[in-house]
This record gives sequence, C-alpha cells and structure tokens, in this order.
Amino acid sequence: MSGLFEDDAPQDELPAPPPEGPGLFGDAPAAPEPIHATPYRVLARKYRPTTFDDLLGQESMVRILRNAFATGRVAHAFMLTGVRGVGKTTTARIIARALNCTGVDGTGGPTADPCGVCSNCIGILADRHPDVIEMDAASRTGVDDVREIIEATRFRPMQARAKVFVIDEVHMLSRNAFNALLKTLEEPPPHVKFVFATTELRKVPVTVLSRCQSFSLRRVRAAELHAHFARIAEKENVPVEPAALDLIARAADGSVRDGLSILDQAMAQAEGVITTVQVKDMLGLADRDAVFDLMEAVMGGKPAAALAITDQAHERGADLGMLLQDLLELLHTVTRLKSIPSLRESPELPETERTRGAEIADRLTVPALARAWQMLLKGVGEVETAPDRRAAAEMVLIRLCHVSDMPTPGDLVRRLMTSGASAPQPSAPGPSGGGGTRAVANGAPMTMAAPDNAPRLSNFREVAAYVESQREPTLHAHLLHSVHVVRFAPPVIEWRQEQDAPRDLPSRLAALLQDVTKTRWTIAVSAAPGEPTLAEQGTAADTARRNVAADHPLVRAILEAFPGARLESVHDANTDRYGLPAAVPLGEPDMPDFAPPDAELFDDSSSPWELDA
Repeated sequence: MSGLFEDDAPQDELPAPPPEGPGLFGDAPAAPEPIHATPYRVLARKYRPTTFDDLLGQESMVRILRNAFATGRVAHAFMLTGVRGVGKTTTARIIARALNCTGVDGTGGPTADPCGVCSNCIGILADRHPDVIEMDAASRTGVDDVREIIEATRFRPMQARAKVFVIDEVHMLSRNAFNALLKTLEEPPPHVKFVFATTELRKVPVTVLSRCQSFSLRRVRAAELHAHFARIAEKENVPVEPAALDLIARAADGSVRDGLSILDQAMAQAEGVITTVQVKDMLGLADRDAVFDLMEAVMGGKPAAALAITDQAHERGADLGMLLQDLLELLHTVTRLKSIPSLRESPELPETERTRGAEIADRLTVPALARAWQMLLKGVGEVETAPDRRAAAEMVLIRLCHVSDMPTPGDLVRRLMTSGASAPQPSAPGPSGGGGTRAVANGAPMTMAAPDNAPRLSNFREVAAYVESQREPTLHAHLLHSVHVVRFAPPVIEWRQEQDAPRDLPSRLAALLQDVTKTRWTIAVSAAPGEPTLAEQGTAADTARRNVAADHPLVRAILEAFPGARLESVHDANTDRYGLPAAVPLGEPDMPDFAPPDAELFDDSSSPWELDA
C-alpha cells in the first residue's frame, strides 16, 4: 500500500494543467517570454541613405532635384543610371518619400527634406507602403507585367499623395513591354510617378528615354569612399588602419555598396584592429610594395627577380592573375604620372604612388610604357583562359622582361639611317606612278601625302567611278571585271567584253553617260584584245608596289630585326579607288617613291604615338 506522501502515481497519469485565471493570492506570475536575438543588418542596409544629403558623390543630381522640389517642377518620370551600388534604388526611394511626406504635423507637402516620422516616410523606409510599388524587371520582363502596372495607375493612391512605381533594371524589359508602357509614360495620371533604374542605359529605347528626366549617378571617388568607410567604422567601434581603408576603397571601384560589403567582411574576420595584411589576404591582393618591385624588375629586364616575387606572392596565397591586374593598374598610374606631372601633388593618389610611382615614371619613356601596356593587357586575357594560371602569368612576365631592352621601330629606323642605309632613286616611275608611296611593314609606316584629284570623265576609270557613285553596283562590277578598253575617245568608247557580260551593257552605260553629259555617247564592241580590266590593272599595280617596297633597304632591315614581321600592304596616296596612279597635273614634278637618305626624320620622343612592330 502506497503511502499518502509517496510519489507512486501511475505512470500513465499526466500532471494537471496549470490553473487558468488568477489564483487564491492574486495573479500568477507571467511566464518569461523567450529571448530572440536581434537579426544582424549588414552595413549596406544599416547605413543606407535616407535623405538627399546622405547620398555620396552625387552633388549635381541632388542640386537639380532640390531645385525641382523647391519650384514645384518635379518630373513625372525619372531615369537613374550608373554602375552597381552607387545609389540608384536608394535615390528612387528618397524621391518617393519626398513626394509623399506630410511632415511632422501631417499637413506638409512635397519636400526635398522628408521628415522621416510621418506614416508615409516610415512606411516607405520599411518597404511596406502600399502606394510605392517596386518591380524587378530582371525577373518580370513580359508585357503582362507592364499591363499590371498600367492597370494600377487607374486607381488613386490608398494612403499617400502619389503612387510611385520603381522599376529596377528597366533595360531588361522586352520590346513589347516597352511599347505597352509608352502611352502611359507619356501622359500618366497626375497622381502617378515613375522612377526607372538601370545599369545599361544604351539598352533602353530612345522613345522611353525621351519621356524621362535622366540622371547619371557617377562612380564615387576613392577618397570619398575612404572617408565614408572611416566614419562607419568609427560608429561601429571597429578600428581600421588607413592603408586598409585605401585597399577597400580601391576594391570597391566606385561602388558604395560593394565597399561596405568588403568592410563588413573585414569586420567579421578581424580580432581588434582591421589591418592591411588582413584585407590583402581577404581580397587575394598582392602587397603594393611587391607590385612596385615587380614593375621595376620587369621593366629592368630581370626575369629572375620577377619570378622570385611571384613565388613569394604565390606562397602567401595571392592569385597571380590578380597580381598581373595589379601590375596593369600600376602601369596605368605610372603612365598618367608621366603624362600629367601635376598628378604627383594630387591627394587623390596614395603616397606610395606619388613618390615611388613618380620615380619609375621618370626612368621610363611613354613608348616603353605603351608597349608594356599592350603586352600586359594581352597577357591578362591569356591567364584567364590558360589551364595553369601561374605558368601563364610567369610566361607573360618573362616576355615583358626580354622585350624591355628591345628598341622601338622608330629607334631602329634612326639607327639604320645613321649607319648609312640609303634609299635607291628609281630611274623611272614604277607601277605606282611615283609620288606619295606609303609602305606599311607590320605597323611601321613611312608616309608622304599627295592631294586628291577631282573626279572627271577624262578616262575610263573616272567613268567607272561615276557609275559607282550613281549606285549602279551591277553595272559598275561589269565595268570593273568584264571590260577590256580598246579605245577611249569621248564620246566614243570601244571595248571588248567578256562572254559573261550582259549584251545590253553598252546601251545601259551610254544612257547613263548621256544623262550627265547631255551628249550622245557611242560605245562599240570590238574583237581587239584591248587592255586588261580595271581589276586586273589594280592587282598588277599592287603587286609591283609590294615588290618595290620589299626591296627597300629600310624595309628589309626592319623585317630582319623583327622576326615574324611581314609586309602587309603598301598604300600610295596618289592612287585612285582602283589602286591605279592618278594623273599628275602639268607643272608638278613627280615625287620619289620613298624619302631620300638625307631627308630629316621627324621624331618626338615625348609623343605617345610611337610606332610599334
């Protein structure tokens, strides 16, 4: 028998439920509510601008919008364009609040400084206002989606003063969707406003752009991003090294949102101060001093030193493809310092670029920098497609080291001319007819210009050119390839034509020439051989010019100095469209095919337009 005070209740019996309502001695104490942790808000959302004054680096747009609200000249449609993360959607929401703000007392009108405390401001800030409709055109691109918007414009706002439709990535809408929107966009109801945002303005039809007030949000400068990130880090009580902020600002590439995301990631991994080394490791960046050392090794022709630097970077986990991109960026900075010396005093550049970069710029020439840029730009693309990124990057650097001490084509020509290379004077004009020949040997031209001749009908070539100008392609093609002129004595032309030429070719040409000259032309078909066709004459003349150019000592020397180079084409400034020499007016002497050996060579070593091989 169980005792009265023993806990021998049957196992299948459940404890009595707690009493409902107050007990004998008053209300029972309430059970404590479960504690839920506050969800973390990323910095890009936590510090999203809420007023026009908060927008970073968009002073021009802010000034125009403020004046528009002050004068009551607010457009019915806005087009906001710019790179990602500069504030397009944020600006759209600020415009929506400015249009619908009622002030602290509930009686205010549209203002460029929304109060932030009225029901409309609070609802729009929380993304839950029924009269501010946001649509992502990247996922809703069809005409039916736009028809829903058009249908919604017929109804007045539920709470706000104006309905605001925000369409993000508007360039993704289909062609039919744009066409469906045009009429409503041109004449919307007075209570409707449109705000479009896009990163691809060129994909938006002109008919839509012409109905909107457009604003181009610019990239935010690195100095402004640095200061902005420093203020946010101070509010978050997270110390950051200034050099680390420089790296984050450069990696943001003008995008506030991208920079805040990087800063957020750095804060999450840091224990105490966010250091430069931590940011470099996080972004996979090479040390800036190492990039400078690499440039000096490459431009100094030291492959062993360059590969030693890449080995150290690879051991630290740096991507050599990113290292080449850093080198490309530094090369651009050095070239700017070389071209614009005043940048050495600009606060926009970090101290290292202003000092060490200026020293490198003083030692290098613009042609050498331009050649390195071209090779490095091509090398970055090779690394992206190579199966082994490290091997491809090292091959690019080795090529740069070995090409650093090679002379430019302009230097080579100067050396050859000073060593006694001479150009032979032709005893008679070659097929080019003399005068103004320009030989192109893989990018190393030698030019002498000649004036153009006015078109006339004094020879058969000018007749063919006139036919081409009258948009007679079929007739012109037969004159070019199927006609062998036997005699040309205007208004009489005698020719032999190929068998595939149409029989009415003479009558068609005679009628066309009679219309322009008001003279009756006689075109006779002969059995005499006649001269080669215009196409055959042009081909023969081009071959002769190439042979003459290939025998020139300077051209031969260039081809020997640059293995793999070839004579691509030879252009004569005095030839017509058919590649044949134009008639030289009486009284004008023929010019030599090439410049004589004692001619002065134009050279401006400071010019960026150095010729390349």
